Amino acid sequence: MRQVSNIYKALSDQSRVRILFMLKEKPLCVCEMVDILKLANSTVSKHLSILRNTNLIIDQKDGRWVNYRLATSTESEHINTILPQLDNWLTDDVTIKQDREAVKAVDRTIICASD
Repeated sequence: MRQVSNIYKALSDQSRVRILFMLKEKPLCVCEMVDILKLANSTVSKHLSILRNTNLIIDQKDGRWVNYRLATSTESEHINTILPQLDNWLTDDVTIKQDREAVKAVDRTIICASD
């Protein structure tokens, strides 16, 4: 029961739900999510930590970046149940649509060039 409770707690935050939908489009690094969400790096990192602890997302090191992606069904027993339900509820959500377009345009090499 604790795992299910933790998943629902993770989904109770709008930014974390937005992150899940962004990761449906493609894997992203923290700097890309910071750029889209317009939140502090530390805030986005905390949201990612919560989602990672529920096994909804996975992080993978790739050179200087850590990429975050949605867990697969073999990595998370709940991902195939949760995402379709979220899709049903948020099909016409303006913020989700804007995020989807922003994910298509975001470029880590430009955003992180000063790092």
